[in-house]
Amino acid sequence: MSCESTINKNTGSIAFGILFALSLSHCTNDMLQSVIMAVYPLIKDELVLNFTQVGLITLVYQIAASVFQPVVGLITDRHQKVWSLPAGMTFTFIGLLLLAWVHHFWMVLLAVGLIGIGSSIFHPEASRLTYLASGGKRGLAQSLFQVGGNLGGSFGPLLAALVIAPYGRQNVVFIALLALVGMAIMWPICRWYRSKLKEWDERRKQNRGVHHEMPYSLKKTIFAIAIIIVLIFSKYIYMASLSSYYTFYLIHKFGVSVQDSQLYLFIFLFATAAGTLVGGPLGDKIGRKYVIWGSILGVAPFSMLMPYVGLPVTVVLSFLIGFILSSAFPAILVYAQELLPYKLGLISGIFFGFAFGVAGIASAVLGNFADVYGIEYVYKVVAFTPLLGFVACFLPNLKKHAE
Repeated sequence: MSCESTINKNTGSIAFGILFALSLSHCTNDMLQSVIMAVYPLIKDELVLNFTQVGLITLVYQIAASVFQPVVGLITDRHQKVWSLPAGMTFTFIGLLLLAWVHHFWMVLLAVGLIGIGSSIFHPEASRLTYLASGGKRGLAQSLFQVGGNLGGSFGPLLAALVIAPYGRQNVVFIALLALVGMAIMWPICRWYRSKLKEWDERRKQNRGVHHEMPYSLKKTIFAIAIIIVLIFSKYIYMASLSSYYTFYLIHKFGVSVQDSQLYLFIFLFATAAGTLVGGPLGDKIGRKYVIWGSILGVAPFSMLMPYVGLPVTVVLSFLIGFILSSAFPAILVYAQELLPYKLGLISGIFFGFAFGVAGIASAVLGNFADVYGIEYVYKVVAFTPLLGFVACFLPNLKKHAE
């Protein structure tokens, strides 16, 4: 029996100190990861790349950050690795050092691939530890963890605007040093995890032979997971259009500077952090199904309006879209974990990986689409993807089932 099943039966109190350290680690990790997209305009100009090549950079990064996640999750479900978090940060550190200096397209792909592998190691294991430290308050814990990542993702473009854009891509080296700070933050998490493994091992021995059932039949569980996959597909196609091409859209349509476009990207990404903080606790209170449904379908009016308004309204709409849409992921992930509560690493790896994979493929496709039809037309098309959120009405209501 895994430690997840043990902790599920013995929830205990929420470990806020560990959750804060996990959130701060997530902030550091995603801040370093987001530097890739923040330096896109500089890399595009220096290496004379087209939008298709920019999309390929994102594709390589997202594939590296997605394919390995279920594998890592499966391994850590069976064989807990205390030092896996700092190991992932090491890959990110090496990748960023390369990104600062390389001058060939294929070397850029190698650099972002290493950064992606670091993300693959970090996310499923950190998400599983978040579940274990939740004390039963899973939505709140997942939101605290996710908000760290979203804040880090929003700080990346801000750092790029202040440190990289004015002085050159080589300054990525100074940002890479934050990886060492991240490893220091992970140290108490590793020590806590090592001590808890001994405790969980004793509990597993005591609970040996106890049978734990999934909340629903296998057929209904597979159906629910299929719906969640559709929802992630719709959410991350639209999110990819903003995270990868929003700066180019603002520069092309409104003539803003590179530095100003990165500040506007920061506003959008900061909104995603705020929305993430709301989504998990709200799911604990009213049910995750309703949060998922409202957060994806609810942005459709704003996404369909955004291509036809001026710069100030565009910034406001992007903030609202980021806030509402980002509240879905903590609810989605915890919902999936509750469907299969004893495969936390695998489930976290699959859903983080699928989200990264969809975003990567979408970025590559949208990059080619922008080359052929123009960057503005991209946003007129992807504006309709949030309408797929209506399928959330078919999700089983886990809150009512539990009651």
